[in-house]
Amino acid sequence: MGGYGLLGRTLGHSYSPAIHALLGDYPYALYEKEPEELEEFLLQGPWDGLNVTIPYKKAVVPYCQALSPLAKALGSVNTLLRRPDGSLYGDNTDAWGFGQMLKPFPCAGKKALVLGSGGASVTVQQVLRQAGAEVTVISRRGPDNYDNLARHRDARILVNTTPVGMYPKVGVSPVDLRELPGLEAVLDVVYNPVRTKLILEAEALGIPHASGLTMLVGQAARSSELFTGQPVAPERLTDTERRIARSMENIILIGMPGSGKTTLGTRLARKLGRPFADSDALLAERCGMGAGDYLSRYGEVAFRSLETQVLEELGKASGLVIATGGGCVTRPENYALLHQNGTLFFLTRSLEKLPTKGRPLSGAQGVQALYEARRASYLAFSDHVISNDGSLDETVKQILEVLSQ
Repeated sequence: MGGYGLLGRTLGHSYSPAIHALLGDYPYALYEKEPEELEEFLLQGPWDGLNVTIPYKKAVVPYCQALSPLAKALGSVNTLLRRPDGSLYGDNTDAWGFGQMLKPFPCAGKKALVLGSGGASVTVQQVLRQAGAEVTVISRRGPDNYDNLARHRDARILVNTTPVGMYPKVGVSPVDLRELPGLEAVLDVVYNPVRTKLILEAEALGIPHASGLTMLVGQAARSSELFTGQPVAPERLTDTERRIARSMENIILIGMPGSGKTTLGTRLARKLGRPFADSDALLAERCGMGAGDYLSRYGEVAFRSLETQVLEELGKASGLVIATGGGCVTRPENYALLHQNGTLFFLTRSLEKLPTKGRPLSGAQGVQALYEARRASYLAFSDHVISNDGSLDETVKQILEVLSQ
């Protein structure tokens, strides 16, 4: 009758087709349907198996002639199968996916806070309780809420099941982790951006953490097994997650003015088949003049403020190669904007090779002084340091080797 796919209302940013392409050899499509179209599609649509996402996980339940015990207990279905007799079978593989995400974090006998009370929360609660955790749900209107969070300072596990911090409304967190000093693990089911503000805060505080991509790939792998009847090997699951993570993350080049970020970024983007973005070029487009001219005319404070606005926009995107301005590291807030969805490469080049023409700060302060003032910030921002003293091909090769690891 048909293949497989994802059923939802708005699916423009879904990674499911790419994930399933890596997990198995079967067609997988996106099916965006309005509520009034749901019944006809479920009963007569050209599909053999479906993943189901917001807002239809509960809406499809009445159409199922049979449910797995877990789907029945949760009242939520995220995987549908059309049986040979035409009847529909509903299962819930989100629980299996979250179980994969939870594996590195022992929680038996520990207090776990679950943020949110929606469908994802119910699934997460079930898995946590099965793992032996003592679960408390934090919601806006419940007895345990965000205003009395301080009474849960003994919590050891925190799981966010709300959409707070999810693309495109990034840069916000549901809680301040400093209010929960006993945390041993922070998990966020959001997977876009790769690192929500909540995860960035956990990272900064040294708290072990995990993002939602593991859950997304895990539930997809389990649904793939239901679709095909064939097991997904653990190494294939790991490789799929690694590849999807790599495709999602931006490759971001930072470094001194004249270190070759734009030239290298253009070459690297072409090599990888990715879009290329230059923050200085985008800034120039916005203000109607070159970055150097704007800096000279309006001063560094105004320039940096506009630059942060540009980086905020670029940092939300996925799968880009981004060349940044040489001074983006002078504002600490730019780190989170870039790191939330990117791997940062500090591009170094011998100082005597760095030009000063058309670069107001290099010309005014001198290359050596400017480098010494920024060196610690470049290192603090970067995930990897790459020398660009050789040929472009050699530098591209270095970056590709890092990305392949």
